[in-house]
Amino acid sequence: MMLMSALRIRVLGELNTERDRVLVARGGQGGSYHSEFLPSKGQTRQIRLDLKLIADLGLVGFPNAGKSSLLTALSHAKPQIASYSPLTAPEIGKVMYEDHKQISVADLPGLIEGAHMNRGMGHQFLKHVERTRQLLFVVDVCGFQLASKTPFRSAFEAVQLLIKELELYKEDLPCKPAVLVVNKMDLPDAEDKLTELQEQLLNPHEFSHLLPDDMLPKNNMVFRHVVPISAATGFGIAHLKTCIRQSLDKDASMATDSLHRDRLQALRGAVPAKNTLTWGPTASV
Repeated sequence: MMLMSALRIRVLGELNTERDRVLVARGGQGGSYHSEFLPSKGQTRQIRLDLKLIADLGLVGFPNAGKSSLLTALSHAKPQIASYSPLTAPEIGKVMYEDHKQISVADLPGLIEGAHMNRGMGHQFLKHVERTRQLLFVVDVCGFQLASKTPFRSAFEAVQLLIKELELYKEDLPCKPAVLVVNKMDLPDAEDKLTELQEQLLNPHEFSHLLPDDMLPKNNMVFRHVVPISAATGFGIAHLKTCIRQSLDKDASMATDSLHRDRLQALRGAVPAKNTLTWGPTASV
């Protein structure tokens, strides 16, 4: 959770773990002989709290990629589904597993080219991306065109543009662990389009000419899984759930190992390097 002063946008601090503390306002001093035992007033502030983590996974994709349909297929959520749904807030769904594990997935408001310059949902969308543990990229296997006056983008171009938008907003956002979902595999020629996309992802530099230089990301993302699905028919959904679980469990295991190492290191630092025993002089009777 992030705390900010409401009058002037200034970050006061962050609460990331259970015992984290932030000084929001100073209290007044108690009464004394010199103040005739009257206490002084403390500080008064208006504070805005921003929830930093809203979900385990955030769905990232351009409009009409099928994010809302995917969320419905994965969970019991019922987001608004339309040709272009101008969502203003994330829709949260829960993915349930047989061992009763629950994973939260956020359908983030639709992203368009130029979001880093605050176009469309702009910064409001990208701010939500920061609040998820991992990213679930969703692209239309056959590509998309947002409007008649905008250029057509293939699935590969869509992936590159999504990475670029995240990168321009905050350079370390594309470093989040990510899974790529290739949706609408029920459409004609989808298999051929998927094969083409997989080849392009393996050798992205060979296809960099498809986009202008200013639209190419500095670094290409390596997705943990590339999963073809059809949110409309349910094809691939079960396999996607497995991949999501594996990716999150991997991070949880790494975090646990790191915590154990840190605690062990702290214990080693607290124990003296050499135990010495001091004996007093012996007395003779």
